[in-house]
Amino acid sequence: MMNEANDISCEEALTRVFAYLDRDLDERARGEMERHLHRCRGCFSRTEFERRLKAQLRDTGRIDAPAALQTRIGQVLRRF
Repeated sequence: MMNEANDISCEEALTRVFAYLDRDLDERARGEMERHLHRCRGCFSRTEFERRLKAQLRDTGRIDAPAALQTRIGQVLRRF
């Protein structure tokens, strides 16, 4: 949905979702995104879904790779 000349489209908003969530947008782009999300329920819902999914994945925990695998990866990286 676009109402004003400086609003972004849903298509543009969806291309910015991950940069927005990662705080990788400049001030202008972040403001455009926030105005769009304030007006557009569909994009707001999609962004909220992605935010919650990222949080869930982050909070799931991590397992350290086995020492042998870490050693092999280190050896490959040193070759480059």
